[in-house]
Amino acid sequence: MFSSSLGKKYLMALTGLVLIGFVFVHMAGNLQVLAGQAQINAYAHSLQSLPWFILWGSRLFLLAAVLIHAWTAYSLIVENRKARPDSNEVEVTKRAGLASLRMGLTGSIILAFIVFHLLHFTVRTIYPEYAEMMTTVGSPNESEIHDAFLMIISGFKHDIISVFYVVAMALLCAHLAHGFSSVFQSIGIRSESWRAKLDLIGVGYAWLIFIGFSIVPLSVLAQKHGIYEFYDPSFFSQEVDDEALSTNPLNNES
Repeated sequence: MFSSSLGKKYLMALTGLVLIGFVFVHMAGNLQVLAGQAQINAYAHSLQSLPWFILWGSRLFLLAAVLIHAWTAYSLIVENRKARPDSNEVEVTKRAGLASLRMGLTGSIILAFIVFHLLHFTVRTIYPEYAEMMTTVGSPNESEIHDAFLMIISGFKHDIISVFYVVAMALLCAHLAHGFSSVFQSIGIRSESWRAKLDLIGVGYAWLIFIGFSIVPLSVLAQKHGIYEFYDPSFFSQEVDDEALSTNPLNNES
């Protein structure tokens, strides 16, 4: 049991490190929206133009990391509950703290958000018309490429979707703040003298990720509701609203 649990802790820590690094890279890519249509379109096109084995290999690797991380976390929670005597439950609860006790819940919500995010912007099954958004802006050779900028603006103009993204990022960052330092403990390189420092770094990193991911949906909502104008106003006259969706031929097929 001990060796099995220890192995799961290492596996969860290693996949956690992969995901901690990925969210930073993904955030940096998303922030290119703030640099304008040409910048984010060129970036998105460069990713889509990678050799298929690199593109899909990286996607499958990340998907495996998410699933393994979720499975090991769930498995360890089940093992800990079975091994914990009822007489020690109050004491353990106090030591664990609210963040630790909610890791499973926040992790489950984050996993559901990842599925939604993939269906929304990557697979585009929620709004299939996003796949038809094409432009030459940002194209390396003036040929038509996918207009990632318009897709992102259109997606975040839906209030409920933007709010969901921001809430999901808050949960992700609560997860990160707790998990960042725990990763180093699980792989045995966190000493007591470094505990407070790593906890502080974890909180700072979590806030960085939250701000970085939230600024785009919040800035889109701010412009939509006339609070602040950041983007070209012409993109806000191309809103994919309910009326446009109802007249889209892709949604009228029987």
